[in-house]
Amino acid sequence: MSRRRTVSTKKKVALLVTAAAVAGGGAFALAATSNAAQPEAPRTLSAADSTACQGFATALGNNQKFIEDQRAAPDALSEARIANRQEVIEQIKRQQAASGCTVGESAQDSQAGQQEAQNGQQNGQQNGQGAGQQAGQDNGQQAGQQDGAAGNGGGVAASGQQVCQGSTVTLSGEGGAPAASSNQFPAGTTLKVTNLDNNKAITVKVTSVSGSCVLLNDAAFEEVREPGKFLIRRAVIEKVG
Repeated sequence: MSRRRTVSTKKKVALLVTAAAVAGGGAFALAATSNAAQPEAPRTLSAADSTACQGFATALGNNQKFIEDQRAAPDALSEARIANRQEVIEQIKRQQAASGCTVGESAQDSQAGQQEAQNGQQNGQQNGQGAGQQAGQDNGQQAGQQDGAAGNGGGVAASGQQVCQGSTVTLSGEGGAPAASSNQFPAGTTLKVTNLDNNKAITVKVTSVSGSCVLLNDAAFEEVREPGKFLIRRAVIEKVG
């Protein structure tokens, strides 16, 4: 006659508590592992953080403004122009994403931005003039004139020298004859932009203010661009006049 082993009530309770504790510890370990495995979201750059992002935002805003103007006063070719500019906007957004910029950020209020940049440029010139005059008083009239000229130029290199080394060049979305805009050079300055990827170059005058060292308008960018690309990553920028 076989004997059946029985487990007392106390032992059953102890076994259940132990099993629950093991299961709870495993759940806690899994939760901790899951939380630790979650990567931090990458930080995106705004136009204030990056010169390249400023250029993209300005180009995006100019194209959006162009579309608004076409819709406000349409003609027979407005639909085709708008479709073309929308493709440009999508390409700029892809470039923003590839460069770590905030996708869709645009300098829509271009006039206010230009006025702010102009005010900043005027303040810089005034400060430079004051510094040049003070240096002239300390070191003589000739030294003062040299420092004052450097102050008026805001540190811009002499004619024929390479400037804005490492800067990328994109398009502003503006129409008209070949021209450029800049946040470092006043209107009337002549700049030469060379695309090292295809060795094409163009010489243009600065006609307006932007958020980058140099932005080319549509006509100028077409002269030096590579097919299908809306950004010149390997560019040489020279001040020639």
